[in-house]
Amino acid sequence: MPLVRRLPKRGFHNHFRRVIGVINVGQLDRFPMGTIIDEELLLNSGLIKRKVEAVKILGEGEIEHALSVKIGMISKGAREKIINAGGSILEVN
Repeated sequence: MPLVRRLPKRGFHNHFRRVIGVINVGQLDRFPMGTIIDEELLLNSGLIKRKVEAVKILGEGEIEHALSVKIGMISKGAREKIINAGGSILEVN
């Protein structure tokens, strides 16, 4: 019998999973006021380590100045914090 069939199979590997990069609002505070934040900028700045299918911004942390965010997925808490700081959100699908 071949070795592949003799070894035990463990776990589950989802072939259809999506790789989503997660960024917190507090991490966006490093960019200057008025910056348009998109996936390419986050990848070039090192906040996202590798190419991902989508980026999601979560509401952890605080933001002090206005930013324009051009991201596909954003949590409700992050949306409120960015708008309260005077920023804008452009959702991209």
